[in-house]
Amino acid sequence: MYTIKDVAELMEVSEHTLRFWAKSGFFPFVKRDNNNNRIFTEDDLAWVRIVKCLRSVGTDNKSIKKYIDLCIVGDSTIQERYEIIRNTKLKAEQQMENLKKQLDLLEYKEKFYQNLIKNNLEDIWNPMNNKKKREIKSV
Repeated sequence: MYTIKDVAELMEVSEHTLRFWAKSGFFPFVKRDNNNNRIFTEDDLAWVRIVKCLRSVGTDNKSIKKYIDLCIVGDSTIQERYEIIRNTKLKAEQQMENLKKQLDLLEYKEKFYQNLIKNNLEDIWNPMNNKKKREIKSV
C-alpha cells in the first residue's frame, strides 16, 4: 500500500497533480484509509502510469477519462482503447520528431558557439553586434 506521497515520489508526479487526477476520476479504485487519505495498491500504480504517459504527450483529461471508462467496461472496448493508444503513440512520435529537429538546431548552435569561444571570434550572426557596428558608422 502506498500513500499519495509515496506515489508522488515513485512516479515523479506532484501530490497536487495526483489529487487532481484522482478527483478527475482517473483512479477509479483507490481506497481511503481511516483518516480519509488515499491509499494506492500496485494495481492503482498501473493506472497512474498510463495516466502519466497519456498526459505527458498532451492527451486532454476528457480523453483520458474516456480511456479509463472504456477499461472499466471491459474487453468489449478493446478496439476503441487500441485506437486511443495508437493515436496517442502517433502523436508522441510526431513530438519526438519535432524534438529531434530542435535538438539538431541546438547541437548546431552549440558547435557554433564552441568555435567562437575556441577561436576568440565575434558572433557576426548576432543582430546586436551588427546594430552596434551601424551605430558606430553613423557617428
